[in-house]
Amino acid sequence: MDCETTIWMVVLFLFSSAMYCVFGEPQVPCLFIFGDSLSDSGNNNDLATDAKANYKPYGIDFPDGPTGRFTNGLTSIDIISDLLGFDHYIPPYANTNGTDIAQGVNYASGAAGIRNETGTHMGQDISMGLQLEHHRDIVSQIAKKLGSEKVQQHLNKCLYYVNIGSNDYLNNYFLPQHYPTNGKYNADQYAVALIQEHLTYLKALYELGARKFSLFGLSLIGCIPHGKNDSLCVEEHNRAALLFNNKLKSVVDRFNKEFPDAKFIFINTAIITENSLKQDMKILTCCKVGSNGQCIPNEEPCQNRNLHPFFDEFHPSEVVNKVLANMAYNAPVPAFAHPMDISHLVKL
Repeated sequence: MDCETTIWMVVLFLFSSAMYCVFGEPQVPCLFIFGDSLSDSGNNNDLATDAKANYKPYGIDFPDGPTGRFTNGLTSIDIISDLLGFDHYIPPYANTNGTDIAQGVNYASGAAGIRNETGTHMGQDISMGLQLEHHRDIVSQIAKKLGSEKVQQHLNKCLYYVNIGSNDYLNNYFLPQHYPTNGKYNADQYAVALIQEHLTYLKALYELGARKFSLFGLSLIGCIPHGKNDSLCVEEHNRAALLFNNKLKSVVDRFNKEFPDAKFIFINTAIITENSLKQDMKILTCCKVGSNGQCIPNEEPCQNRNLHPFFDEFHPSEVVNKVLANMAYNAPVPAFAHPMDISHLVKL
């Protein structure tokens, strides 16, 4: 076993045994979640799409079983909500009836992207633009509950978690048989176009009261197991993701100057998860997958799930989600979070 793999196994052991405890009030009064299948907790369950995970073996390690989470247990944002002190997981927008929406809503949707067309070859999804519209609806409901004078003060204190963009590559740019973007843009031009559209949504969130933004970069999408029979990563895909990340980090610096009453941070997902994503592809995935790279319904997954970085061919297992969540919340080195981590952001 080489040194890199040994380090990864140690990290897995440490974080797979981590326990999260809740003491007192949450560190922020509310948490709003925007993203894709990495954060989806059930918004796709009733959509006409192949991108859904409300069946076994998904959720095999989650207390409530399959919920629509694309992993065996907790997602990264589930773990972050634990670390923030919430005594419950933020409900999906599709299931907010009777819940306290003033404490937050999860708008994330599997296969969704920044661009409206992203992922639609699989069926319906809720793009970033539609997630923003859903947030407008929730804000109006919260305003009726708290009153117009108090709603902005409340929303200003919330954490806004945004983790989206992978599908704009995996389920758009690198699928030329379904989407024309690869023929219209080179990699740098596409990253510019994506970021330009993304920042319009971020500005819209700011106008709706958001002041604490946690923006997650893309992982090394060229190293996911889907479509691979060996340990080789597709460097073209990784370079594209890093282009996007560099531009997103620049947006963070720019917005921190343009909006002095707000704070934006960048979480460097690619660096945090680099070791886990470059392991032997033959042992990466835990569940038996179909041609779409997702788990085959009701097939028995692997037993030693803490040793498998991926649950299916696209989505990390809970143990990797724990690593990412802990490093994003309390970054041990500056390269993981810029200009600060989530634990410092929520204290502002």
